[in-house]
Amino acid sequence: MDGSLGLGFLSGDVVVILVALAVLAGWVDSIGGGGGLITLPALLWAGIPPVQVLATNKLQSSFGSLTATLNYTRQGLLKPSDYKLAVLLTFIGSVLGALTVQQLDSSILNKVIPFLMILFALYFIFAPSLNDQERQRRISHTGFAIIIGTGVGFYDGFFGPGTGTFFVMAAVLLLGLGIQRATGLTKLLNFTSNLAALIVFALHGEVLWVLGLLMGLGQIAGSFIGSQMASKHGAKLIRPVLIVVSLVVSVKLLIFS
Repeated sequence: MDGSLGLGFLSGDVVVILVALAVLAGWVDSIGGGGGLITLPALLWAGIPPVQVLATNKLQSSFGSLTATLNYTRQGLLKPSDYKLAVLLTFIGSVLGALTVQQLDSSILNKVIPFLMILFALYFIFAPSLNDQERQRRISHTGFAIIIGTGVGFYDGFFGPGTGTFFVMAAVLLLGLGIQRATGLTKLLNFTSNLAALIVFALHGEVLWVLGLLMGLGQIAGSFIGSQMASKHGAKLIRPVLIVVSLVVSVKLLIFS
């Protein structure tokens, strides 16, 4: 199967299911990340080759992360102009990661990431100060952009699971952001890394455009609802979703790696 624009290889029922799951994934992603745990298996279930699954998933998830970014910005929880360097280096890192993954075996990350995600979940559970309050910043915006933007951006282009959690953790612990603002920044950087990887995959002709665009509409709906809820309920909603996502990513990678 090549990077076709058509949907002839998929039945209408399957497309409807994929779009519905994209709505759910957009909701999850806009709050705590981890929507790929829903859409990636669904796309594989539909019989799409793995590389095209990754490529098409980047297309549809870009719509969700952009929608959430715009919503968090409108709510006053994100000022994108404050993070220009982080956006640039995240983009570059993701491009390098997407190029690298086509040359190397990413299976080693399957063995490391689950344990990091479990540690993150434990932190979210037992850290009483993880809320909407701002705290002391431990790193400059430039340092954050170089270390986290480039590093996590590369990781998202190369592998992906848990990217949102990595960004949230870094924004909370290093920049001292409250969890709502950290989630808003995460969506901006997630969109950046998604777009960068998408460009790489598109240049290699791996994107199923019509399917990705249809699922993207579902992502927009789910992401708008989720980011509205996160803006309204703050840490009460975001914290439990982050815990669940961290644990689910861990279990999935441990069992299926």
